[in-house]
Amino acid sequence: MDLTEPKIPEAPASQGHPKQLYMLFFAEMWERFSFYGMKALLLAYMVTQLKFDEPKGYAILGSYAALVYTMPMFGGMMSDRFLGAKKAIMFGGILMTIGHLVLAVPEDWSFFYGMAFIICGNGFFKPNISSLVGTLYADNDPRKDSAFSIFYMGINIGAALGGLLCGYVGQQINWHYGFGLAGIFMVLGLTVFWLGKKSLKEGYPPDAAALKKPVFAGISKEVVIYGATLLLIPVIVALFHRYHLMDFIMFGLGALSLGYILYTAFQLESVPRYKLFAALVMIVFSTLFWAFYEQNAGALNLFAMRNVDMHVFGTELPALAVNNFLPPAWVIVLSFFFAWLWPALNKKGLEPGTPLKFGISFLFLGLGFYVFYWACQSAEGGLISLAMFVAGYFFIICGELCISPIGLSMITKLSPVRIGAMMMGIWFFASAIGEFLAGKIGALMSVPENVVDKPALSLPYYADILSQIGMYSIGFGVLLILCVPLIKKWMGDVR
Repeated sequence: MDLTEPKIPEAPASQGHPKQLYMLFFAEMWERFSFYGMKALLLAYMVTQLKFDEPKGYAILGSYAALVYTMPMFGGMMSDRFLGAKKAIMFGGILMTIGHLVLAVPEDWSFFYGMAFIICGNGFFKPNISSLVGTLYADNDPRKDSAFSIFYMGINIGAALGGLLCGYVGQQINWHYGFGLAGIFMVLGLTVFWLGKKSLKEGYPPDAAALKKPVFAGISKEVVIYGATLLLIPVIVALFHRYHLMDFIMFGLGALSLGYILYTAFQLESVPRYKLFAALVMIVFSTLFWAFYEQNAGALNLFAMRNVDMHVFGTELPALAVNNFLPPAWVIVLSFFFAWLWPALNKKGLEPGTPLKFGISFLFLGLGFYVFYWACQSAEGGLISLAMFVAGYFFIICGELCISPIGLSMITKLSPVRIGAMMMGIWFFASAIGEFLAGKIGALMSVPENVVDKPALSLPYYADILSQIGMYSIGFGVLLILCVPLIKKWMGDVR
């Protein structure tokens, strides 16, 4: 790669956002179309087509989602130390494209292999494209939170379109056509990045010459990384067949990640050390947030199919498409508000700091689940109204917008530059543990086969757990808000 490419000067804070933000916006938008479009189909496909019992379906979905968000920790490490973000993104995008197209093959073997390719590809793609957004701005540039909110809106435009179209095609026409449609848009996202990557001034390998140097039998370090990643594919497939092992893997990796952050922190001077401690506290709380939030891709998919009245003016809407469209659609609508809100409050000196935003996110999340619970209490014939379903998601997404884009920005602010992509990977690994726990929480809402088609009998299996999620979410929010003064002290000059 030519390291003498002209550098694009960074736009001063007084101007708008740099053009590279919008290139990354569209690349990520189409990649997320494919990812969430496929994810919308997984649990329902396993339960209705592969005839897995519900606890097994939840366990495999939780394992898949956990591995998807675990791999960025390793992809981030490979990027930081060897590949650089640009090569990592291209390699990851190619693997994800292969995975989506394999899922479109109507064969028994294709399901687990397709997911395995997507897991490995996402590990290289996801942390690095998010880290590149952070490189466009100085640490305390007031546009940074706004930029991540814009970027996050792009993610959710893709997710909304993917959930709607792939959910509809998969449920109403053909499941494998839905998977294939996701693959087509993955190619589009990869093409956008390939065309625009030269305009990025960051993302090169830290040592391009060493990356090309042969290390074994004339094979370069770069090829070794790619080959070793491909060798993980059958290992991941084997894990899907032995998903009970995921308990040991996830909690073991969690302990290693915690140890890594603490070890790194104690190698630093006092100020960056406490910044890393602050990041660690918020990473741990984010794990709990995603454990509750991610019911939308699991239990709430089946809840929508069984216990939400999807009739609008005499027309029955497809439940999978609706449930997977609503969260990102609310993000799109509300992102405009939040992208305006934070800078507006900042100008008046009223913007809540990052840890307070995290605490508020839990309060909104709990309120959203309580709306679902209240709807269950007044349901007729076991079906809640679509309006209450939409309203519950409104509050949940307000919570999401107080933590997810803010969390991405927080990691880039509090992490030492030399481990930026690795820390972004650990941020996503916190989501991995959350997704894994979400599968276990969702399994508590498993409905016996003899009542799946009887809304009045299936509703109580959901209502009790929904109320408990609401209660615990609000409790954790209050606890985090009480910790805000200490976390702000550790953050120092970062807000």
